[in-house]
Amino acid sequence: MIAETVKWVGGTDGFLELIDQRRLPSELVRFRCTNVEQLWNAIRSLAVRGAPAIGVAAAYGVVLAVQEVRSNEGTARALAVIDEACTYLGSSRPTAVNLFWAVDRVRRAAEDFVTGTRDVSVQGLREFVLAQADGIYGEDVDMCRRIGENGEKFIKDGYGVLTHCNAGALATAGQGTALSVLFEAHKRGRRFGVYAGETRPLLQGARLTAWELKQAGIDVTVVCDSMAGWLMKQGQVNAVITGADRIAANGDTANKIGTYSLSILAQAHGIPFYVAAPSSTFDLTLANGAEIPIEQRSAAEVTEFAGSRVAPDGVGVYNPAFDVTDAQNITAIITESGVIEKPDAVRIAQHFGRSKNAGKSASSGSA
Repeated sequence: MIAETVKWVGGTDGFLELIDQRRLPSELVRFRCTNVEQLWNAIRSLAVRGAPAIGVAAAYGVVLAVQEVRSNEGTARALAVIDEACTYLGSSRPTAVNLFWAVDRVRRAAEDFVTGTRDVSVQGLREFVLAQADGIYGEDVDMCRRIGENGEKFIKDGYGVLTHCNAGALATAGQGTALSVLFEAHKRGRRFGVYAGETRPLLQGARLTAWELKQAGIDVTVVCDSMAGWLMKQGQVNAVITGADRIAANGDTANKIGTYSLSILAQAHGIPFYVAAPSSTFDLTLANGAEIPIEQRSAAEVTEFAGSRVAPDGVGVYNPAFDVTDAQNITAIITESGVIEKPDAVRIAQHFGRSKNAGKSASSGSA
């Protein structure tokens, strides 16, 4: 079963339905977002999480914003509301670049539509914005499948694969990024085992990745984050694969805290380390990982567990949500348009040059 994490229900007056990932795996609960404030809180509180899923949800957030504009207020007012909503949504999770990519894409498209269309109505703008969000949703579903197809060759029969955090259907609109690679290998009859690092402090690996893999019938074992090095030394891990939240122009990659440590361990043990991510996760305006903003989260995520205090009152807490893996530690980045082996600034620039040319060629052949 592939979870339908993000779903728009209805037309321009509809609502956004999300799986509440805070309540997995004990219960599968869906809830409605009917305004931008609800969506901001859902993103900030990790009810919806994963860079691609956040991007898709935020695109639909623009639809929720323009719902609040009355028809007689005009498109100028609607564009102002869209701009305000995009800025507001962007403040919810500063590291996940897909969020900014999605809202900026919808915002620019809406501005161009109003500028280039005579006598467009607010309702016409609502329909246009919904179509843009639907397009981002559809592209994400297709992107996930193609990432899986491009990466499944790296997963061999009998492998032990270590993954960190959650980069599956719960993190996207489709079947995931890192987990898509595993799903596609599984579809092709390969038999392998997956070690899901628990991913402290919020246990996305134990709660979410293990749940997804179990639903798909893939052999999964949950391990504490601190066990990864020993697993590798025992020869139980043949490959590491993770997702990404932002990738700089040189290939430095931000992902859930703990990913950097795994890359060092993998390098020390001669184990390939793969990153699976869509093109929208690359931020080519950033030269390297030092420029990636790292979100700091609440101390309570570390000092409390299931509502109970597990650290002394008054202690200091350092709780970055992400770390940055150096490009030199990454064997390959798997994207929807191909694989970037030994990523660096030159290879990434070449990859995006090829991707753009391929897109032009494909579009020119479909009249």
